[in-house]
Amino acid sequence: MDIVISGLSKRYGEKTVLKNFNAIIPEKKMTFIMGPSGCGKTTLINILMGLVEKDGGTITGVPLLKSAVFQEDRLCESFNAVSNVRLVCENKVKNKEIISHLERIGLEDNIFKPVIELSGGMRRRVAIVRAVLAKSDIIFMDEPFKGLDDKTKEKTMQYVVDNTRDKTVVIVTHDIDEANILGGKIINMEHLKTIS
Repeated sequence: MDIVISGLSKRYGEKTVLKNFNAIIPEKKMTFIMGPSGCGKTTLINILMGLVEKDGGTITGVPLLKSAVFQEDRLCESFNAVSNVRLVCENKVKNKEIISHLERIGLEDNIFKPVIELSGGMRRRVAIVRAVLAKSDIIFMDEPFKGLDDKTKEKTMQYVVDNTRDKTVVIVTHDIDEANILGGKIINMEHLKTIS
């Protein structure tokens, strides 16, 4: 089922972030939310995730099982990469599979270090693997490839494509090249700049 957003509005005090916003997010495809800072991209996905209450409008079709990559990685810093991913996995997902995914995304030498010792880019990739391996029907990613060098970014984007084919994926990005490389629908929120 597609996600249908109709007349969505959200205010924070005197500031209108979303006003009469309409969009359709297709099921089992990749959708990119684009637009300048302050236009409501993160607010939109936080509403879709159920983390923020909308003020008006309707949203239908959001799957119950969700996972996410937030702007900040939200990892357990004293845990290693495998343990961070294990936290969200079903029992049937074996550590061997988790390790395989971490290796595919270029973390083979750092799998068992506490994530506090990892670079920002490495932590980002742990958060991506965690979201991919969590039991979910939809994955929300807020600037997932930010801070990755070009080679690592290319490998990480391919990993996301290869491992999310049967899921709805919603990615917030400022980078049109990411959307073009990964393919999918683009929702441009540029005309919805924050009204102060």
